[in-house]
Amino acid sequence: MDQDAALIRLAVLGRPVKHSHSPWIHAQFAGQAGLPLDYQAIEVAPNHLSRVVQQLADSGAHGCNITLPHKQQAFALASLAGERARIAASANTLVFESARRWRAENTDGPGLLRDLLENQRLAVAGRSVCVIGAGGAAAGILYDLLLRKPASLSVLNRSAEHARALALRLSPHGKIAAGGLDENNAQGYELLIHASAAGHHGSAPLLVESWFAQDGFCYDLNYGPAHLALAQWCADRGIACADGLGMLVEQAAESFEIWTGFQPETVPVTQALRARLGR
Repeated sequence: MDQDAALIRLAVLGRPVKHSHSPWIHAQFAGQAGLPLDYQAIEVAPNHLSRVVQQLADSGAHGCNITLPHKQQAFALASLAGERARIAASANTLVFESARRWRAENTDGPGLLRDLLENQRLAVAGRSVCVIGAGGAAAGILYDLLLRKPASLSVLNRSAEHARALALRLSPHGKIAAGGLDENNAQGYELLIHASAAGHHGSAPLLVESWFAQDGFCYDLNYGPAHLALAQWCADRGIACADGLGMLVEQAAESFEIWTGFQPETVPVTQALRARLGR
């Protein structure tokens, strides 16, 4: 490690955040780059987010990651925004260009696509794709899915109204069908992406086996305990399924490159993280 390099100060802000893997992941990236790093996990209540971000910026930090439930609020705090953050109206990364000038970025879409295409070896182009959920997680990935030119892209949610509002917001960038989970009669999705919070409550989303094509694949943005219910649902029906741990590492790598200019090697970090977690 270059002892003469300036210390890179970063953090992840969320609630809860004490079990975040981000400090460990970014420590691996910093080791690859030979950069000294101080990356903290900071528990922040929503009404304290602005103050904590300002304290970080004042202290000379490079930026911070943002996780639930603060992504939309973080976007609103920033004076500048990258294209993906603007489209999603949500930020998982803040860059401190100065103590008073913050730029919002969203690396969830690129992180998901890199895990799908490079690690899972799954095509998106020309395939029928469905996203379950219409919150910030779904908003952060739809633009990048559209860029890959799927044959069709649908958003389904418990609230059909929320799904249609999200599809309308993304409509300048491509066609998205939208509806309620209880309305859908479609069959044969080749890729179904779960982006709802159901797993955090210990339950699988409201899925129907016939929604999947014969060789359909289920990708869950959740990982760890929040993935278990969906993983079991898929296993019981012989449907191939992957968790979002790879996406977690890939989106972190995108953030790290934004802050430092260094592009980390992600595969060994993901493998080491799975070993560390016993998965």
